[in-house]
Amino acid sequence: MTAQTCSPNHAQHAFESFHARQREGVAWCSRRGMLKASLAGIGGLTLPALLAAQAAAVGKSSQRGKSVILLWMAGGPSHIDTWDPKPDRPLENRGPFGVISTKIPGVQFCEYLPKQAAMLDRMTVIRSVDARHSNHSPNKVFQTANLEAEPRTNPKAEKYPALASIVAKHHGSNHPGMPPYVAFMKSPSHIASAGYLGKQYEPFIAQQAAKLPIYDLVGKDTGEVSRPALFDLPLTLNADRITQRRQLLDQFDRLRRGLDLSGSMDAMDTYSRQAIDMVIGKRARDAFDIEQEPEQNRERYGKHLWCQQALLARRLVEAGVSFITIDLSYHNASGTWDTHGDNIPPYGGIWNGLRPLLPLFDHLLTTLVDDLQDRGLLDDTLVIAMGEFGRTPQMGTQGSSDGRNHWPVVMSMLLAGGGMRHGQVIGATESDGGQIRERPVTPGDLAATIYKHMGVPLNATYEDDRNRPRFILETGQPIEGLL
Repeated sequence: MTAQTCSPNHAQHAFESFHARQREGVAWCSRRGMLKASLAGIGGLTLPALLAAQAAAVGKSSQRGKSVILLWMAGGPSHIDTWDPKPDRPLENRGPFGVISTKIPGVQFCEYLPKQAAMLDRMTVIRSVDARHSNHSPNKVFQTANLEAEPRTNPKAEKYPALASIVAKHHGSNHPGMPPYVAFMKSPSHIASAGYLGKQYEPFIAQQAAKLPIYDLVGKDTGEVSRPALFDLPLTLNADRITQRRQLLDQFDRLRRGLDLSGSMDAMDTYSRQAIDMVIGKRARDAFDIEQEPEQNRERYGKHLWCQQALLARRLVEAGVSFITIDLSYHNASGTWDTHGDNIPPYGGIWNGLRPLLPLFDHLLTTLVDDLQDRGLLDDTLVIAMGEFGRTPQMGTQGSSDGRNHWPVVMSMLLAGGGMRHGQVIGATESDGGQIRERPVTPGDLAATIYKHMGVPLNATYEDDRNRPRFILETGQPIEGLL
């Protein structure tokens, strides 16, 4: 043994539950403490606590194997220029795009979404989404279903947990070797966090584990590729050495097991072992390794960053992740879909800003849905495409020629998969697209639909900072006609 000062203060890390830097009984650090300190640096995940929390939820969900992929169109896409066109209106209202007929008679989409139009019989468009409480930079309302989750006006808004974090707690992952909640995140302001639930339910940030092209703030491919450093181990610490150390820890732990009548020691061993396996094991590594995907399917998706993220989302669903959010944005401010006008870079207006995004998004979404269908995953995987609000009925905002400002009065969203009743349009707006005409759908309704799909009890609660119970769903019911 050697004398050493062990500080009790440390940052969150993968093996938090080992308490690697805390003294154990005496001021001298034992070999076990040194081993714990070594293991503490293996990975960047908060896994043992996460896995323990998942285990507590096993058996509570009747929908094991279900998953959600959220395509988050950060910035707020224009509903009039995508899924709710108004072709008979004046130009300043209808916008510069033409329309195309869909698979559902009498329903039209923007002309730049032909693939979605051709498979609308397998999708549902909701044209009457009430976004009146939603904002962005940061955005939280639709990703938490809490109308008070508006950080610009409510200092506690960041504490309301994400729908995905609620799913992570009550449903868990679909495989113990995978995290339950994964996010491809361009900016923390685009993705809701675990809040009151605690750090063990925060999203696993996929960029630290995946090799992906790097794009600049206006969507230009830099030619560089990110390095998935998460699975890299120090040169002096390889998988064999970690396994040996784990076996040595097992020997020490057996000496204590007889005294642990509650079984918590066995549980800690299980979760710590799973955490190690997630770092050195093949399942997580393989799922995030896009180069293991057959070249034909990689070409099917395309080389664009967003498309490769969608392909990885399918791989992660297959490997056992329950909830995946893809932040579809190039820049880390309000979001690429925030099309205020050509004179406000990097947003652009409808023609120069939105138009280049739509064919890419059309291909991404339909390829993902087809791939999930081909692999028998679509009925269990709910795909949602949405942003935080719609855009103004009239163009020319903020001195631009064709920009549209924020319009939280109404927006559209698209859903596919999940074993739901598709081939329909839910709700409608007035003739200019400015107001909901029928069947309003709220953030709580969307959340209830997701929870129902994932087997999360709609009356579940969590505790706030004063240990008071709060319902995960304060208002809302599953969207009628979908389930």
